[in-house]
Amino acid sequence: MGDVTWARGVEWLAAAAGDPRGCKRAWDHGEGVALLAAGRFWDVLSVPDRLGLLALDLMWQPSLPIPGPTLVDTAAHRVGFFLPPERDSHWIGAGLRHAGRGAWVAVPPPYRPARFLEWLVPPDGTGALYRPATLEMALRHAHATLAVLTPPGDD
Repeated sequence: MGDVTWARGVEWLAAAAGDPRGCKRAWDHGEGVALLAAGRFWDVLSVPDRLGLLALDLMWQPSLPIPGPTLVDTAAHRVGFFLPPERDSHWIGAGLRHAGRGAWVAVPPPYRPARFLEWLVPPDGTGALYRPATLEMALRHAHATLAVLTPPGDD
């Protein structure tokens, strides 16, 4: 990712902060993580990392649009997919967590990891997000694959 794309990604993410300048200062001089409000520009669907990494791999194909911003939390073993804001979340499933209006999401800057958070697909500043139907299909396929690969009792 080039410097121009990073700069656009920084501006796009920081726009979700109550104080965009303070957000950018926190990224550069603080802990390197900012808490941003979900539900205005984007929501985040957080899933267990095995499921999320497999789903991301399934979506990374020439015939599909480039995946949207994707964040991994290595401490919590979760992957977060950035989606368009939804008024009423319809995401249901074991281990799925939807962060929408009223929720806060910890994010590092697009240009480097911070603590246990890292961008698998950093935001490019265009506002591109996952299409819910595409993400749902990939998660269903990934779940079915993991169900076949995981021996009973080895969750």
